[in-house]
Amino acid sequence: MLILIISLIVLVCIALMAGYIRNQRLQKKIERGELDAMPEVKEADAECCGQHEVCERDSLLAAVSKKIEYYDDEELDKYIGIAPEDYTPEQEDEFRDVFYTMQDTDVAGWVRSLQLRGIALPDNIKDEIFLIIGERRS
Repeated sequence: MLILIISLIVLVCIALMAGYIRNQRLQKKIERGELDAMPEVKEADAECCGQHEVCERDSLLAAVSKKIEYYDDEELDKYIGIAPEDYTPEQEDEFRDVFYTMQDTDVAGWVRSLQLRGIALPDNIKDEIFLIIGERRS
């Protein structure tokens, strides 16, 4: 136990020294004119962790995340197992109502949630949805 505590103290000291040395080097670069000012701390995007090549938030792949999120669309669960071409115009309107009331940043997550729940998107609104997702990615 004592070894663990000593190891943690040594690790903290090394981290403090490394930070101090880094700041000194940056200060020297500023004095020589290589940098204008100290680099600012950048806030990480709260929605995207940055650990993936493609952010999970923008991914349509159900394999990216197994967590099912509901986007105030619990009423769509009644369409589990229905083929995309079998929806009536009234049923398609239910999907549109949900789709048009959500933020464009939530669309990819919503589509992924529908996939995980076994709900196929109606063919007639897929183009609209993929257009929004494509615009968001570029």
